[in-house]
Amino acid sequence: MKKIIQISVLILILAVFAVTIIYLYRKSQEKPVVYQTEKPFITTIIKKTVATGSVIPRKEIEIKPQVSGIVEEIFVQAGKQVRQGDVIARVRIIPDLINLNNAEARLERAKIAFDDAKLNADRQEKLYSQGVISAAENQQTQVSYKNARQETDAAESNLELIREGVNKKSGKTTNTLIRSTIDGMLLDIPIKVGNSVIETNNFNAGTTIATVADVGDMIFQGKVDETEVGKIKPGMDLMLIIGAIDNDTFHATLKYISPKGILENGAVQFEIKADVKLKENQFIRAGYSANADIMLDHRDHVLAVKEAALLFQGDSTYVEVENTSQKFEKRFIKTGLSDGINIQILSGLTEKDKIKVQQPNGNGSTK
Repeated sequence: MKKIIQISVLILILAVFAVTIIYLYRKSQEKPVVYQTEKPFITTIIKKTVATGSVIPRKEIEIKPQVSGIVEEIFVQAGKQVRQGDVIARVRIIPDLINLNNAEARLERAKIAFDDAKLNADRQEKLYSQGVISAAENQQTQVSYKNARQETDAAESNLELIREGVNKKSGKTTNTLIRSTIDGMLLDIPIKVGNSVIETNNFNAGTTIATVADVGDMIFQGKVDETEVGKIKPGMDLMLIIGAIDNDTFHATLKYISPKGILENGAVQFEIKADVKLKENQFIRAGYSANADIMLDHRDHVLAVKEAALLFQGDSTYVEVENTSQKFEKRFIKTGLSDGINIQILSGLTEKDKIKVQQPNGNGSTK
């Protein structure tokens, strides 16, 4: 009995060992490799470069005051359309004390001279009527009187201009009303009522009252890397993609390429400008960031494959073509234009061929 038990245990151990060996053997067997394939296809290949920049008005003007003072009133707000000559704001003049004092003193001297000239003219006119003096002497006195009166009027006008910016003869405010110099849209009014402003002069650009631009005439202003600038030229078409405007593209024509590059972040960049073609009643806000696709070359309706399918041997290019089920042969090909994803096939393949899809591990297999 004991012997039978020993034999049974031994048989059980051998059976477990055999099952384990079979299991490990089957598990160690690799599944058959299945390679993915794809066919060449007909497509249009476009080689392009991308320029980053923004869409801005071609004509953008800063409106500056002709007098220094305090902003007393603002008549419009940003976003409104204005015509040339429309009033944007009014400035209350704070006169310079030295100029004001000189103007007041000038007026007082003019009045004194005028009173003296008037008395003298009246006296001479009476003597002339009595025949005591000649007509020439009387005429000279009258001229002096008229000059004194003109000087008084000029001194009064000068004082009023310094105080108020108003000329009493014209009856119009000349410098205190800030007017638009062009037709367009008010993009920005950086000042507020109560702000001090400085007039524009030879030594100071002056305070900006408002920025006016023609938003119906927009341009794309961007930059192109030095490695691409030699491939573009004026007249090329651009396709603008504006990040803030979804599902819409804009056409533009390249007009300007800067002759001088600027070093930015370790790379030389060249400025470009292009005319944006807007549709009727289409509005784009100034300053939108945009990317411009510049078409460098293209091939229409050509045979192509995915560039990732290519393999290289020295200076030659080849693909692996399926000749029988999951059996591949090396075939050398000639390629043409590439857009970075697809590449043109000049010779070596047809639309019926099946080529192995190369995976990151290089064998194109799937498991």
